[in-house]
Amino acid sequence: MSRPLNIAYSPCPNDTFVFDALAHGRVPDAPELAVTFADIDVTNGMAERGEFDVLKVSYAVLPWVLEDYALLPCGGALGRGCGPLVLTRERGAAADLAGRTVAVPSERSTAYLLFRLWAAAEVPGGVGEIVVLPFHEIMPAVRDGKVDAGLVIHEARFTYQDYGLVSLADMGEHWELTTGLPIPLGAIIAKRSLGEPALRDLAAAIRGSVRMAWDDPEASRPYVLEHAQEMDPKVADQHIGLYVNEFTADLGEDGYAAVRGLLTRAAAEGLVPPLGRDALRFV
Repeated sequence: MSRPLNIAYSPCPNDTFVFDALAHGRVPDAPELAVTFADIDVTNGMAERGEFDVLKVSYAVLPWVLEDYALLPCGGALGRGCGPLVLTRERGAAADLAGRTVAVPSERSTAYLLFRLWAAAEVPGGVGEIVVLPFHEIMPAVRDGKVDAGLVIHEARFTYQDYGLVSLADMGEHWELTTGLPIPLGAIIAKRSLGEPALRDLAAAIRGSVRMAWDDPEASRPYVLEHAQEMDPKVADQHIGLYVNEFTADLGEDGYAAVRGLLTRAAAEGLVPPLGRDALRFV
């Protein structure tokens, strides 16, 4: 009997929604999983150290890990109208960020790459100090004046006004306007050493889990809300609606173009190492 696959993904509603059926053994003929919950900045580090068989990571970390891991063509998060936001206390213009301190959740994240690409185009002279803070500390830090601006992701799109903050810019909107492509956020990767048959079986199982979640959304609700960190159920539903879409079932041509486009642009800015020609190939 083969051992369970060690997998780590976030407790965010989109991940628990996608993996509910698979994690609970409801996908026929699927591999067994041993699940660990970790925020994406933690899983990014796990991937760089070669830990775990399967991981949900930021697309931004791929250039550092694709020698050992394969990008799976499903299970991740891409989309439109769901990009990171730059938040400030008062309304202003992008130019106001010149030389200012900005809090970000990670420097190895898609959000950070999108932010740096946006700032290179829109902030004359560039921003000032970058401060890495845990995601949940960013909005309070902006509100309390500890930093001038904050880069936020996920459910903060729906809650930042509760902190009295305003959106200075939408990184996803800028990306979509300049590329016409969806926003590549989170990827599912698996160890190449598992072998091609196991990787194909895993991808098929993840697709099955996604389709089961769509067919019966209520089945995943207990798992989603158990791990949603006291998130309002309506916010959890909005979160799932934004981040679980056709690209979750299959990256497709536009999905792959978005990933390669992001990493190629970021490499041109010196933010990530350049990708090899076949680096994104599944098997």
